[in-house]
Amino acid sequence: MASAQSELRHRLLPESQQEQQEESQENAAVPELPYGKVYMARKKRPDPTYVLVLEGLLVVATITFALYCYYHFDNVHFHITHGYAHLGYADAQHQVAQRYLHGKGVEKHTGNAMKWFRKAADQGHPHAAYNLAIGHLKGYESDLAPGESHRLIHHAASKGVKEAHEVLNTLCTRGHCT
Repeated sequence: MASAQSELRHRLLPESQQEQQEESQENAAVPELPYGKVYMARKKRPDPTYVLVLEGLLVVATITFALYCYYHFDNVHFHITHGYAHLGYADAQHQVAQRYLHGKGVEKHTGNAMKWFRKAADQGHPHAAYNLAIGHLKGYESDLAPGESHRLIHHAASKGVKEAHEVLNTLCTRGHCT
């Protein structure tokens, strides 16, 4: 009779209470787990519209930037290298000077080229020292003192720049490196 009453009472409970009672009976039958109760994953709500729009704009901007970099590589490379040159990297300063000298990715400007060659040569960059000295010998505007071009060419030759060896043996032995 007691079991019949519990079934009868069970049938009279609202559905939410009935589900809770069934869950409590199930939990009572399961031994205590060492890591606690495990929750099932919930269904994820869809992202709001503004998040989807923002993601779309980021994808379009990334593709646009990639295409710009592809079609205007010299300009992008110059500006990135220019940033590193301002940070004091001698190789970057030499690259910026080369680009100014030849007008690649930027408007040709020999004065700026000599300025950047000077910065790189002051840090001991052998190719920059050679280019600065040759630019001075060709008549480009630079701030070299008399005799300094010979010292720069000698420095470049001692660091293994082949062209500097040739200039040192041909021009400087005749006294043209002033």
